[in-house]
Amino acid sequence: MINSLYQSIRESLQSKKSVWLVTGAAGFIGSHLVEELLTLNQEVIGIDNFLTGKKINLDLIKTAQPKNFKNNFSFYEVDITNADELNELPKIDYVLHQAALGSVPRSIENPIDTNHNNVTGFLNMLVFAKNQNIEKFIYASSSSVYGDHPELPKIEEQTGNLLSPYALSKKVNEQYAEVFSRVYKIKTVGLRYFNVFGPRQDPNGQYAAVIPKWINATIQNKPITINGDGSTSRDFCYIKNVIQANILAALGDMPDKNAGIYNISCGGQTTLNELAKFIQDEVALYVKNLKSEILYQDFRKGDIKHSIADISMASKFLGYDPEYDFESGMKETIHSLCET
Repeated sequence: MINSLYQSIRESLQSKKSVWLVTGAAGFIGSHLVEELLTLNQEVIGIDNFLTGKKINLDLIKTAQPKNFKNNFSFYEVDITNADELNELPKIDYVLHQAALGSVPRSIENPIDTNHNNVTGFLNMLVFAKNQNIEKFIYASSSSVYGDHPELPKIEEQTGNLLSPYALSKKVNEQYAEVFSRVYKIKTVGLRYFNVFGPRQDPNGQYAAVIPKWINATIQNKPITINGDGSTSRDFCYIKNVIQANILAALGDMPDKNAGIYNISCGGQTTLNELAKFIQDEVALYVKNLKSEILYQDFRKGDIKHSIADISMASKFLGYDPEYDFESGMKETIHSLCET
């Protein structure tokens, strides 16, 4: 389903060039945002320290957008925890802040690194935005801030006890953004992402997200390993919906306040058992004699049992209307991985 407001904004951007800073530009979400903005003839500044970002993601953008990549994109290898490096950047109109050290398990194992990157780095970005007098500061929050609150679907005003240092870092981000909006009149919008997936998501490593990890395992006829009994459910959100949300948040009208926080997902619910079966069935269309099996192990520390987003606030105030549901996003993702 096409979002007419989003399409209208995309068309208007073609004739109005602004300067956008995308942090985490070599990462999964950041690289997709860079590519979309270049498609829309915008000037993009990308920064990344390659702690988790991949240079290959920038190469993929260059291949897809050779002219715009050359003329409208500048990359700086910058660490957001270093304020002096940020101060060397040129004048910016909009910030799309995606850089962070992700993963709940990683934060439990190393809370100091998580705090340094996600809290100190975030504060540096807010100070940078204040000094630059930017138009709007859009940042990635997370559904992990809902913690153990039992109510479903998740609504923005109701959060529970936080279950990991990662969740805490994202909650602190939201609080810092609200304070900066109140004190310094910076317009900030936090987007609470729910289990984003899509092409370029790293399937490898100890902290890989479940969807690329399972797709990769299935393609290689390796087992899918589920934490718990598989009844755990998530509201999975395709990357193109996240791109839409960021653009709408940056260019849409703000409510009668300088700070906002919104759930970004599809508003659907898929169990891990359903996800594994879908992956197996879809990959089987590309891989002959598929033999991947499903294994089960203990429930993972720090995880929540169920998560589904109420996206009515994002719809009301941002005009957000996801164009991809779980199945269409998964089919596009699996196709991109199986055809490469």
